Amino acid sequence: METQTQKGFWYADWSFPIFVGLLSAGVFAGTHMYYMHGIGAFNEVAFVAMLRTGIDTGVYGAVAAFGASFLFARIIEGSLVGILDIGGAIQTGVGLGVPALLLGAGIMFPLQNFAASIVTGLLIGLLIGYVIILARKFTINQSNSTYGADVMMGAGNSSGRFLGPLIILSAIAASIPIGIGSLFGALLFYIWGKPITGGAILGAMILGAIFPVAIS
Repeated sequence: METQTQKGFWYADWSFPIFVGLLSAGVFAGTHMYYMHGIGAFNEVAFVAMLRTGIDTGVYGAVAAFGASFLFARIIEGSLVGILDIGGAIQTGVGLGVPALLLGAGIMFPLQNFAASIVTGLLIGLLIGYVIILARKFTINQSNSTYGADVMMGAGNSSGRFLGPLIILSAIAASIPIGIGSLFGALLFYIWGKPITGGAILGAMILGAIFPVAIS
């Protein structure tokens, strides 16, 4: 009975890319809404501020590198650990990195058309899902070792601390109240002995909710 259950839809390898595709379609469509109407992106305020800066200036290098690096790291992590980080891979990678790469290359149609954004996000998600499944079949599934997963989990947690200053700078660029909230949040978490990244994000979100950025 257990073997039959694990071969069903919810446990099958072939269904995983479908779930990732559906999630990616929704997130990419949210970025389309933000690009066209200024609201709807599925990301933290500080991260979306980086995309806003790119849209205003036409320079997408920073947000493209930031989002794409997250996506690449999370694909590797998903292959090793077996758990895909939706925030890093889908929200940041597909929601920010891929759109920034497309806009930087002058490809605007997927972000200007709602139907095209759904299809584009779906295809990207399917690709991510199949890459992770194939990588697992040729790596972890061939061995009983899990050291790779342990190393990746440790590396991800350690490298996250360096995002704090970047988040604070992005929040300051969004607005003065959001920047102040991010700065005080990071300071409180530093005094508390916790990673400042979480404090910077929470502070920016709280002050951003009280003093929202005006949408023109």
